[in-house]
Amino acid sequence: MPIALLDATASDLPVVWVNDAFQNVTGYGLDGARDRYREIFADTGLSPARQDVVQSVELPLADGTSVTFRAYLSPVRAGTDGAVTHWVAALQDPGAAGSHQDGAAAVESERRERRSLNLIAQVSDLLMDVDDPHALREIAALLRRSVVSWAAFYLNDGGLRVADGIDGGHPPTGKGTRHGDVRGAGVPGHDAVQQLLDAELDRPVELDLTGSYGGGSASAWLTHHAAAVPGVAEGQRVLVFPLPGRRRVLGVLAVQGPEGAGLHALEPSVRTVLELTARRVGMVIDNARLYDREHRLAEALQRAMLPEQAEVDGLDVWTYYAPNSDNAQVGGDWYDVLQVSPDVVGVVIGDVVGHDVEAAASMGQLRSVVRSYIFDLTTPGPVLERVDQLIAGMRVPRPAGLVLSTLTRRDDAWRLEYSRAGHLPVLLVRAGAVTQLDAAGGPLIGFGGGPRATGAIDLQPGDVLVYYTDGLIERRDRGLRDGLDALCAVAAAVTARDAAGVGEELLSRLADHPEDDVAVVVVRVPSPLDQVERARSPRRRRWSLPSEAASIGRARHAVLRTCHAWGIEDAANAELVVSELVANAVLHGFGHVSLQLYDTGDGLRIEVEDGNPAPPVTTDGHPGRVGGFGMQIVERLADWGWRQSRGGKLVWAKVRPGSLPPSGR
Repeated sequence: MPIALLDATASDLPVVWVNDAFQNVTGYGLDGARDRYREIFADTGLSPARQDVVQSVELPLADGTSVTFRAYLSPVRAGTDGAVTHWVAALQDPGAAGSHQDGAAAVESERRERRSLNLIAQVSDLLMDVDDPHALREIAALLRRSVVSWAAFYLNDGGLRVADGIDGGHPPTGKGTRHGDVRGAGVPGHDAVQQLLDAELDRPVELDLTGSYGGGSASAWLTHHAAAVPGVAEGQRVLVFPLPGRRRVLGVLAVQGPEGAGLHALEPSVRTVLELTARRVGMVIDNARLYDREHRLAEALQRAMLPEQAEVDGLDVWTYYAPNSDNAQVGGDWYDVLQVSPDVVGVVIGDVVGHDVEAAASMGQLRSVVRSYIFDLTTPGPVLERVDQLIAGMRVPRPAGLVLSTLTRRDDAWRLEYSRAGHLPVLLVRAGAVTQLDAAGGPLIGFGGGPRATGAIDLQPGDVLVYYTDGLIERRDRGLRDGLDALCAVAAAVTARDAAGVGEELLSRLADHPEDDVAVVVVRVPSPLDQVERARSPRRRRWSLPSEAASIGRARHAVLRTCHAWGIEDAANAELVVSELVANAVLHGFGHVSLQLYDTGDGLRIEVEDGNPAPPVTTDGHPGRVGGFGMQIVERLADWGWRQSRGGKLVWAKVRPGSLPPSGR
């Protein structure tokens, strides 16, 4: 069939494309058709408000004759406003074989194909946002508006359940309606839905809503659930399409055809749309879950190699690490704070090139080597020389930069010694002035091959050392030098008198939109003035704690230190509340425990997050053993609540100011 494409944005509807059949019939290619048929199609009375048009058009041919064609004109719309950008003109010679009905059927077929392609494109757009909690619900609604009377997605996570979103690697753990693990249940050979889930069938199946299925089977559960939807039971049958993943079927798409049509009554284009939708949804879910598993594995590996909040005698130390939330992988940033001896503290921060499991593994190897040598040698330069030699022999595949330093107590003062291996300099903040400790520099680890220098400086009370990786300061629109200048300016203006406060000021001003992993270590030498002077600082603190009993004591110490920095005179309530919340997270949660403190102006807000999504429960104790009253204590001292978080749950408590309430309240 001769076909031409007309530009609807021009008033004379010029021809902008023709197919070979058009050239064979009319004798004109694109250039000839554009010149010869200008304004001819404009006389057909097309307008953006019109839909498909069937019109007789007389066209002069290249051999000097003219032929009256029946033109089937269809608009092409684009954009959110549906503006007509082109018209498709399909020509039919009235004297040729065929009829008006054949042409109309061709136009209708073309419309169906275009509608199908548009539907698939919209499904793909909705699947782009895998974090949308209602993506699958929106796709089901799109199908209902377009090709079926009802649609719903069901995922198979230990049993079928209604799914509104892709869920990544975090399927809901609540008591929602679902069928159990029914493998082998019911009547053998009659559970068609379970056969789909087990990949024994690879084609859609048809379920009779009035049929009888084995008790507890997937087919029985699905028909019961579908029949409970208003209007679905009247159709008497449901069509079920599998959602295939790479190695298993992840769930099903259940639909009801127009007027309850069965599989054989579905239009081929509708069935194609449903099958393609099911395949794309299954692949996106599988990719999301695969990514989540790999990312969690790599992140767990990386976090397992990082030390937790360090407590060092005689120094105030605060540490922070956060992977880039916009990056699909993990990096090789790390830090370490070591109590080498009662009077010697080692601090190291580094960055392995790359964002993958190999980078995290290289980081772990390098961290272990540095840890081993620093306990033998406390002078940073010679330590890095030994590290160079060993790393070269180990053939660690990724280069790395780091700063290694030791702080040695001498009487009541501290002396800092440091050596840099291709890493950004440590900042020394003293009385509002910032000094970059850029001496003792050298090449990246593994590329030394010679002596490493050691720099030294005596520290004074109130001095602050800031160790950091490039993720804190580097941006696409800002180089390292400009970022370092910005960090120095912010550090010079810090007013906090505790390490955590210094860290919070730096993060709040520089790490709002990081483009890489961020690791920061702040070390502050306490000053006698801390007891009599308090400066304004960000009223927020955060710590990452391991899921172990020792974290309870660390959390209590962190609260006491923070209350002192903020001028909260009586911290007894806060100390007890944080002890109970962290203890619950350690005993009943899993993964790392995140502790955050906020000064709300009328009380202290404590937030504790762990990886267990199950809510906290208030009990009357455990008969026959100690404990079980933790949340009752929290209720007595604070207003509290909880919510789901991306990684599990977050429990918060707003501690009322003042001392412990008297007994009997």
